Amino acid sequence: MKYLKILISLALTIGIFYALNTKFGSIPPIGKFLNPYSGVWQNETDESLSGEVLIKGLKDEVTVHYDKQIIPHAFAQNEEDLYLTQGYLTAKHRLWQMDFQTYAAAGRLSEILGEKALNYDRQERRRGMGYGADQAVKVMKENPETFKLVQAYANGVNAYIDQLTPESYPVEYKLLDYKPEPWSVDKTALLLMYMTKMLAGADSDMQYTNALRLFGKERFDMLFPDFFDITDPVIPKETDWSFIDVPQTPFPANQQIALDTIREVIDQPNPDNGSNNWAISKEKSATGNTILANDPHLGLNLPSIWFVMQLSTPNHKAFGATIPGALGIISGFNEHIAWGETNATRDVIDWYKIEFNEDRSKYKFDGEWKDVRIRVEHIKIKGKESYKDTVLYTHHGPVVYYKNFKSDMELAGYAMKWVGHMGGNNQRTFIDLNKAKNYDQYTEALQYWNAPAQNFVFASVEGDIALWIQGKLPNKWEGQGKFVMDGSVSENDWQGFIPQKYNAHSKNPERGFVSSANQHPVDENYPYFVFNDRYETYRNRVINNYFNSKEKISVEDFKALHNNNYNLKAAELMPHMLDNLDTSKLNEAEKEVYNQAKSWQFNNDINEVGPSIWREWWKAVYNLTWDEFDMEDSVMKSPFAYQTIHMLKNNGDNEFMDIVDTPEKETSKDLFQLSFSEAVTSLNNWKNENGDYNWYNYKATYAGHLLQALPAFSVFDIPIGGDRNIVNATSENHGPSWRMIVEMTSPPTALGIYPGGQSGNPGSKYYDNFIDEWAEGSYHELNFLQSNKATDKIIGSQILKPISNE
Repeated sequence: MKYLKILISLALTIGIFYALNTKFGSIPPIGKFLNPYSGVWQNETDESLSGEVLIKGLKDEVTVHYDKQIIPHAFAQNEEDLYLTQGYLTAKHRLWQMDFQTYAAAGRLSEILGEKALNYDRQERRRGMGYGADQAVKVMKENPETFKLVQAYANGVNAYIDQLTPESYPVEYKLLDYKPEPWSVDKTALLLMYMTKMLAGADSDMQYTNALRLFGKERFDMLFPDFFDITDPVIPKETDWSFIDVPQTPFPANQQIALDTIREVIDQPNPDNGSNNWAISKEKSATGNTILANDPHLGLNLPSIWFVMQLSTPNHKAFGATIPGALGIISGFNEHIAWGETNATRDVIDWYKIEFNEDRSKYKFDGEWKDVRIRVEHIKIKGKESYKDTVLYTHHGPVVYYKNFKSDMELAGYAMKWVGHMGGNNQRTFIDLNKAKNYDQYTEALQYWNAPAQNFVFASVEGDIALWIQGKLPNKWEGQGKFVMDGSVSENDWQGFIPQKYNAHSKNPERGFVSSANQHPVDENYPYFVFNDRYETYRNRVINNYFNSKEKISVEDFKALHNNNYNLKAAELMPHMLDNLDTSKLNEAEKEVYNQAKSWQFNNDINEVGPSIWREWWKAVYNLTWDEFDMEDSVMKSPFAYQTIHMLKNNGDNEFMDIVDTPEKETSKDLFQLSFSEAVTSLNNWKNENGDYNWYNYKATYAGHLLQALPAFSVFDIPIGGDRNIVNATSENHGPSWRMIVEMTSPPTALGIYPGGQSGNPGSKYYDNFIDEWAEGSYHELNFLQSNKATDKIIGSQILKPISNE
């Protein structure tokens, strides 16, 4: 018996030891995770901000000063050391984030999350994310100087990784039980593909094809016009395009549309991904200096999307927001110019129906059979055998949908043509922008930018302002790319690209400002085909009306505009809806909400109830209006908000107002009545469960950790107004991810803030310390250091020294 007890005790000890050091499902190995010497407790301390560090690969010493926001100001003697230092510092504060995003881009999440991520990984590989990154690396290698700097960045990341021990790994590695792998140029290319997908990875070809098949061309054009009657484009309407001498691609004689029924599509990026930017001339400025602003609208994530830095050599000094994993300042300024971006939302994805031979080794094209290229994707799965996925490639691009993925067609599939697959030297754009001194050098830097198409705003100390819509943009024939095309006909191929010099742009316009807010880039007079590809119609008008209404603009005006909560969309429909309600049919609860709605002044401030009423009412009336699009066997996209509102106000007896499932013939007035009752019921149900439906409670903005299963690493109930379609475009988990204002004094003075903190370590006080100030509309002064000498604004300094070769 004594020996049996010993054996049982030993077995239990071994079992407990095994359990504590083994990962079960999504639960980390608890013993390793809680180990006081190597587990999570080692992540509580803040990052070191002082001292000397030996770095492999440096040529000369680099000085790094940290200010009180722990923004690093790096002073290097040459560009190679500068970008090596950027890689090192970014990894020091954001290693897990930058690494995890490249796993997501490459379709490798199954390696760390297990089989539950397999479908996501298959989707991203079939989207061609890795293929696109491969093409980008090839293009970078064609420019040895760029490639050398991107490699230096990778060397800096790896210099930091090499200093780590398991106890000092970022906490997410411990939670998911894996370790960092070396950084590479390929990973930077994948990070850029991740951003390209986020900003240029959406399309509606499949959905529009279904709508065309169901409703016909005339009704489709009425529902989805290329231009709205209030188009207020990025480039002013009065722009003269007569200098353009390369014509639009002519309409083909043999254009064909593939009118199949498409039931499912791959995931689309968040439709709210966008931004605001603007710049005012010195004549319109209250101080006589040009002033520029930018606020990219992206996911409110933790760790934050942006990492703020100053990058300096003896030849240039640049300051602003960087993307962890990529070189240079993305939205920022130097001694001479400032720049920022918004998404240009151009249609750079087209779909082609492909006809295969019997063994799918060839596909039909212009009456002949062309060879299919095969890319075998080996997907590693944590705790399981690897999965092998074979992706077919045509000259159009990867065949995303066919019999083994979201389709049951035996000898046909759909291939994706995407600018994102074409490679590009996007890093060269920011390397050169960081050093640019004037308008000409700004435009020279932009020529390397392929995708995603962006509205690059510009201001200079010399007094110039400008905005270029830059990207590699297909020169399409009229209507090309709206619908799925027959991939066997060469006339349906892209015939060429708009010459870069003819991309729409504006310099020093007479009105005294440039601005963009993801609206239509141009009006009908631009000589190339640009259709209404999900363009914004409200923020841009508020911004432009603001600038047109004031003779002189100040930095304080810029702040007010960044934080503007006016809901133009609601203002253009809600009064009409209220006027068309039959109040005699309202019950007591509905009358109370009606009175609340009547008193609202259309500002989405946190203590208002009007925004909550508007959202519920708009959602209900929108869904009732477009119930024809609610189909189980076809993927559909219902019309945009502006056209919906236009029809509700001006075409209220249109057949689309009739509810499909009722025998009566409804008009827009009936829809207003029905949807109001539905909205009130919804609001009162919400109130019973959650309390008052003021906008703060109802919207409940939060910044979520990249691993959404980690609420302890997220911040909830952020008190901020705004919403989609509002200049302060803050919704539940999306909004202004970096607010920047730069006045082009000499040197420039700047303000900036973002919803997070510089550290990626949830145990650091610098992890989320900016959020409250960001929510209240405050800014930090950006300390643009003019030399590497420490000042009273500096809280710590490090000297990075090269490791001796001796």
